[in-house]
Amino acid sequence: MTSKTEKKIAPSKLWPDIRSAGGISSWIEAQLREQNLWVDNLETDKMSANDLADYKKRLKAEAAEKRRLNTLAWKAYKATHIVHLGETIWWNDEADADRFDNPRAEERLAENEIPDLKSPDDLAKALDTTVPGLRWLTFHREAAEFVHYTPFTIPKSSGGTRQIWAPMPKMKAAQHWVLRNIVEHLPVHGAAHGFLPGRSILTNARLHTNSKIVVNMDLRNFFPTVTLPRVKGLFRAAGYQEQLALLLALLCTESPRKIAHYDDKKYFLALGPRCLPQGAPTSPAITNAICLRLDRRLTGLAKKLGWRYTRYADDLTFSLPESHADSPRLGDLLGTVRAVVEDEGFEIHPDKTRVARTGARQKVTGLVVNGKGGPRVPRHKRRMVRAAIHNLQQGKELHEGDSVHTMAGWAAYIFMTDPEEGAGLLEALGPFIEAQ
Repeated sequence: MTSKTEKKIAPSKLWPDIRSAGGISSWIEAQLREQNLWVDNLETDKMSANDLADYKKRLKAEAAEKRRLNTLAWKAYKATHIVHLGETIWWNDEADADRFDNPRAEERLAENEIPDLKSPDDLAKALDTTVPGLRWLTFHREAAEFVHYTPFTIPKSSGGTRQIWAPMPKMKAAQHWVLRNIVEHLPVHGAAHGFLPGRSILTNARLHTNSKIVVNMDLRNFFPTVTLPRVKGLFRAAGYQEQLALLLALLCTESPRKIAHYDDKKYFLALGPRCLPQGAPTSPAITNAICLRLDRRLTGLAKKLGWRYTRYADDLTFSLPESHADSPRLGDLLGTVRAVVEDEGFEIHPDKTRVARTGARQKVTGLVVNGKGGPRVPRHKRRMVRAAIHNLQQGKELHEGDSVHTMAGWAAYIFMTDPEEGAGLLEALGPFIEAQ
């Protein structure tokens, strides 16, 4: 028997009634009594055959309705609770306080001007989805038939290829919300120049002009090193409790995966722990926030030794000013930087530490910083663009792999450091861009 009210009410709307009744068992009992289907336990030894048959019939009707109500209650629970997030992910629907909670949680949320989310339902509403929709976005499988990312590769400037995992529309929209409303509000050190408004490779390089020595160091496997627990810790430090911090971290991480085919099905197999995917809009900003203490320690170290320090993503740069009269203490710098980086959970790439003194070309994030003037695009790149323009003006073909739009990109890049030269190159390319 199904009442008209139960037919109309959605599972998510039913749960408040179940909760106010005292839970699923109490709600089921109340429903059975309301429908006159509740059966008290009776002794059957002295029942007549007719009474026993009637008693069994009533028990059978009660059991059938109890199963139906239990299914309905479970649907209502799943519509309003996360329940489970997959293997290796520990989840508890009860929001219990623990020793890892920030004692100044509400104060930290207010300081950072980020939303005060108390429950999965709060987060789901903020993302314009439902709790089941949030579960679908954050559920983890070691062997998945579907993931929320599209993989592709791009060439590395140093050779080889880099795999990018681009989020699909719903995941991308969720990540953009997390980025704009939470991550971009978290504190970042002044030494960070990557992926921040008003900062760029130019502002990064500008701080290293007029140097005796420039040292470039790279962090190895930068994004894969920032795993789920580290991202969750960032959100917990920001003021969110375990549940919300875990859900936010799951939205921003994914396991590196290998695509395999078995029994005519495509699977995405996890190759390691969940980490920041290269391609998610949240990943660069999260690394900037997570590197706050690293940047603070390296800035302090550099200052103590008379050096300057900046970081652009995974690229660390140290420079010794031309005016510095004391010993450069290069060995102390390199050894201590390595120790600090490892203590902060990262690793220096052993093959990508470069030391450039005054007589050599000093480059910072691709720009030349020694010699006269400020940071600038290397001379061979500028000559390449001028040669391409000359060929176009003579009616000749560009080199294989080059295009008018590629040259326009290089001209815009030059304009960033030398507006006069860049403007001239862009003007010369204008007719050829319009003809495309």
